[in-house]
Amino acid sequence: MKYDVIIIGAGPGGIFSAYELVQSNSSLKIGVFESGHPLNKRRCPIDGDKVKTCINCKTCAIMSGFGGAGAFSDGKYNITNDFGGTLYEHIGKTKALELMRYVDDINMTHGGQDTKMYSTAGTKFKKLCMQNKLKLLDASVRHLGTDINYIVLENIYNELKDKVDFHFDTPVDSLEVTDDGYLIHYGEESAPCKKCIVSVGRSGSKWMESICNELDIPTKSNRVDIGVRVELPAVIFSHLTDELYESKIVYRTEKFEDNVRTFCMNPYGIVVNENTNGIVTANGHSYEDPAKQTENTNFALLVAKHFSEPFKDSNGYGESIARLSNMLGGGVIVQRFGDLVRGRRSTLTRVEEGMVRPTLAATPGDLSLVLPKRILDGIIEMIYALDKIAPGTANDDTLLYGVEVKFYNMEVDINERLESKYKGLFIIGDGSGVTHSLSHASASGVYVAREVLEELH
Repeated sequence: MKYDVIIIGAGPGGIFSAYELVQSNSSLKIGVFESGHPLNKRRCPIDGDKVKTCINCKTCAIMSGFGGAGAFSDGKYNITNDFGGTLYEHIGKTKALELMRYVDDINMTHGGQDTKMYSTAGTKFKKLCMQNKLKLLDASVRHLGTDINYIVLENIYNELKDKVDFHFDTPVDSLEVTDDGYLIHYGEESAPCKKCIVSVGRSGSKWMESICNELDIPTKSNRVDIGVRVELPAVIFSHLTDELYESKIVYRTEKFEDNVRTFCMNPYGIVVNENTNGIVTANGHSYEDPAKQTENTNFALLVAKHFSEPFKDSNGYGESIARLSNMLGGGVIVQRFGDLVRGRRSTLTRVEEGMVRPTLAATPGDLSLVLPKRILDGIIEMIYALDKIAPGTANDDTLLYGVEVKFYNMEVDINERLESKYKGLFIIGDGSGVTHSLSHASASGVYVAREVLEELH
């Protein structure tokens, strides 16, 4: 199997690379290698009944497979350069936005046409946030929802499956540079190609690191975001979510001058488990279909930690904190805000007697035994700040799930073409450490496909 292009990883970056290549040159021989399952076989065994907690599957169906970690996410495409990655530093702000809109157009023609685009432009909430020492970031947000996002991915896959060789449940072991391109090794087999696009996502961070070490590709340490997922009655945030859907709000703490931000807001959604490299953390989803919606809204509160010399392993730091939570709670811990500020652990009785019905079966416990004081102090300060623009946020019964960690891949040294020091080896999506969102990863896939097409003509 001699391929023109091999794509490693079938997340948003890999999918949109394949899509753009096929649209422009149907004669190209393209192979996509993915460690996870096809979309229709991606099923998390946690059913809340027989299986209540993570059982550490060999391949996490939530994190890997066609669609990547974004497949069962909330399906939010944020069209902005203000957050979601630093793609614009490589390709320019105008080009980055243009590609994100192009991706949105493709989603609209593949099943997302009835979904809504929200925008923070000209909203009254910007002033309200400023008056309370909060900053609302600018963005246009297309919300597909977990259900419509699945349909869009299904339609794109159906269009690609006869034009591209998909190799599912096929993790790539190593990558070799040859005289006329690249050779990828998987199990006992290997496949050559002229061009290689690496798009392994956040869950491929350790693999990406090993490849960079083997091929001597320079990298630099990135940050890690550590915090909790907040769950509260949807009515408390409805004045914001009904108009903006997702509000990215940043607060600078008075005590340490750290930035705390809201992330991944899921109106009427559910809190879920996520397994990254064997570590169970919290995340959130929500659906477009009203029948699947809940009475709660959830969102993450995250504190970014950057490390200076000599410490380089920011992900290792985040993992160690998540492991503490797993050690104490057997997975994710849940605590009422009122219990946290009183310095006592939550119990099953206290959680059940509260006004917020949890959407994830987590272990009641004490987050102060897990999270460093500086991070916890920042989260508590942020909850009181949010209470001023959404009264009720700081209620005793507000639930905090911990920990939530956003791991960022080491930032790989790539040029303005998103190409490594080896010609024809492109590194895109969250695996590059440059993009951190569905829209940025997808846009990077389209951009690199166009670069490849120019060279293969």
